Amino acid sequence: MRRKQLIVIVGPTAVGKTKLTVQLAREIGAKVINADSRQVFKELSIGTAKPKNEEMEGVKHYFVNDRSIKEEFSAGHFEREGLDLLDHLFKTDDYLILSGGSGLYIDALCYGFSEIPEVDHTVRYELKERVKKEGLGILYDELVKLDPEYAQKIDADNQQRVVRALEVCIGTGKPFSYFRTGSAFLRNFKLHFIGLELPREILYDRINKRMDKMIANGLFEEAEKMKQYRHHNALQTVGYSEIYGYLDNEYDKEEAIRLLKRNSRRYAKRQLTWFKKNESIHWFEPTQYNEILKLVNSWIR
Repeated sequence: MRRKQLIVIVGPTAVGKTKLTVQLAREIGAKVINADSRQVFKELSIGTAKPKNEEMEGVKHYFVNDRSIKEEFSAGHFEREGLDLLDHLFKTDDYLILSGGSGLYIDALCYGFSEIPEVDHTVRYELKERVKKEGLGILYDELVKLDPEYAQKIDADNQQRVVRALEVCIGTGKPFSYFRTGSAFLRNFKLHFIGLELPREILYDRINKRMDKMIANGLFEEAEKMKQYRHHNALQTVGYSEIYGYLDNEYDKEEAIRLLKRNSRRYAKRQLTWFKKNESIHWFEPTQYNEILKLVNSWIR
């Protein structure tokens, strides 16, 4: 049986993930699982940059507008519900798209959560140096000897997972699979990663302009309407928490807008830092659609 495939599109806020994801989904005939910690809530639209119906262009999106802010929703919920959804969709679909900017949600669905002890960073550095000199195949063969159970569950060409597993084996003296108590064991689909990025000055300018548009569209009013739920995790994040400081008379509106833009830029930087750790990601600018499509077609066909 042909192995099912999940194409994962990641990147910072305002980089253009929605537009490219929809374009790609229409091209290859795929449904989209949305990986965003706030767009699931019906009541939050402006501050979350939730895609509008016209932007989705008829492409089926899951985890958008599917629950109330009154409900709790975490990365753990997303992992469990997402895996159930993938099991259902993969009965009829050979490939699906996972798209979003919430790194924890992406990792939860792709890898699961595990309690793994920290290992001295020098071990990872030395392994990466060995990859450059000896090639990944040598390290994978070493992993087969140290942890055959885990080695057979991953792709031999996935550098991030091979190095991570070896790092733990060497640093703890125990097989990596010994610590794998999460549901990552159960992943039965192949993962492909595409990352979107832009030069920093261009990205930051897009973030500033997007924030101006959000404010013009009623961001402050949306936040005030949701004030009774401000204790909710989704409203203690960039785009809302700054406004509650203004509503509490901690500073004026001009300062709130400055903080909204500054913190959104900082959030984008943190997102990139998170995703750059994943060496399986193929990075492109959003304008490189033809190159991205060519790569995706090589995966699915």
